Order: sequence, then structure tokens, then C-alpha cells
Amino acid sequence: MTDASKNIETTQKTRIFHTFFFPVTFVILLWLVKISEIVFHYPLYNFGVYPRQLKGVIGILTAPLIHADFGHLFSNTVPLLVLGSGLFYYYRSFAYRVFFIILLATGFWVWVSARPSYHIGASGVVYGLAAFMFASGLVKKNMSLAAFSLVVVFLYGNLVWGVLPVLPQMSWESHLFGAVAGVLVAFYYRKQGPSDTTYQWQLEDDNEVTEETLIYEEVLMKNNPTQNQSEVENESENKKETLIINYTVKPNNRN
Repeated sequence: MTDASKNIETTQKTRIFHTFFFPVTFVILLWLVKISEIVFHYPLYNFGVYPRQLKGVIGILTAPLIHADFGHLFSNTVPLLVLGSGLFYYYRSFAYRVFFIILLATGFWVWVSARPSYHIGASGVVYGLAAFMFASGLVKKNMSLAAFSLVVVFLYGNLVWGVLPVLPQMSWESHLFGAVAGVLVAFYYRKQGPSDTTYQWQLEDDNEVTEETLIYEEVLMKNNPTQNQSEVENESENKKETLIINYTVKPNNRN
């Protein structure tokens, strides 16, 4: 195996590691918190977000770690793994920022304007990640990311009903503010992350332009050997200026 192949293999392994490390670690933390709550018989709901009360401020950070029961926790586990892995695969350089901005923004908005009750669970983060990945797929011309966004819609398209006050025991505010945060963060980072997909025909067009430019510069050098390279390049750039064509319409005199 050549050094280049070894480097590629190492890079791929590193990327896979970073793709799954944080989502898996975060989910393990959620399960450890729930198991500890049961083992030590100590309810943690009071660490949730309680809107407009000082006692609820800490919940902006801790509420996503706390779940009502194992059913609640399991319903967030799978989407956190899927969406979190997608986030760290496509946006590894700033995935942590996206994750924690969504988490903190959702918690803060819930504390400011939600119903006076304890709001717990990571579902707000789930909605934020789903909205972020979907919105990113819309604003970026990247086929791989667009395909992942379609998978998100297929798997979690029913999440849209969670932003409506359908069930009184459900924190639809967390869902709504999480989705809003995800969309806003997606537009904020719209110029970062995966680049546009480049097709083969685009590369061929670029090569044709480059070859034409080189031939033109070579002709200039042959016709005027005393001309330096910078002058040739300047003339070549001038050649690329827009060509203006004036059309004249000849009147029809047969009438």
C-alpha cells in the first residue's frame, strides 16, 4: 500500500470517527442520566426549563438531558443518532457550534415565552437538527446533502405536527423554537459546509476555456517576442470581456 493510499484510508477513518463520536456520546449521556435518576430515586424534572422563573434558567442547559420515561428517551435516541451523524459528516468543521447554538437558542426561547411548566427532553434539539439539515439541503446545490435531506423528510416528515399545540403534555414550544433555530442557523451558515456539486460537463467547459486562453497567449508571444508575460496575460484577460453584437432590422418594403 502506497503512502497516498494510507493517508486516504487514515483520513476516511478519522472522518468516520468524528461522524459518530459526539452523537453516540451524547445519546449515552442521556441514557446514563435516566438510569441514574431511576437507580437513585431522584426525580430530575426540576432541572428542566421553567419559563420566566430563575429556577428554570438552568434548564436551558440541562433540559435536553432529562426525559420523562424510557419511551420518551427512546423516541429521541434514534433521530439524534441519525441527524447528529449527518450533521457531523457534512459540517464537521463547525458541527459543534451548530449543535449547541440550536440547543441554547431553543432553551432560551422556551424560557422566555413558553407555558409555565417544566419543559424537558431533547426533542427540541431533534427538531432543530432536522430543520437545519432540511433547510441546508434546499439552499445548497449539493446532491449528497439533498439526498440526505430527502431521507430526513421521509423519516421525520411527521415531525411537523409536533410544532402544533395538539397534546397538552407535549412541549410543542420546544419543537417549534427548535425548528426555527435550525432554519436560522442553516441560513447563517449557508456559505459554509458542503460545496456545490460539480458535474463532468462543467469541468470539460472549464478545460476548453483554459486551453483556448493558453493558445491565444502563445500566439501573442510568437507575434511579439519582446512583450513580457504580464502584458500577454492582460491582453488575454481583455479578450474575455463581453462581446457586444448590434443587430439591424431591415424594413420590409413590400407593403
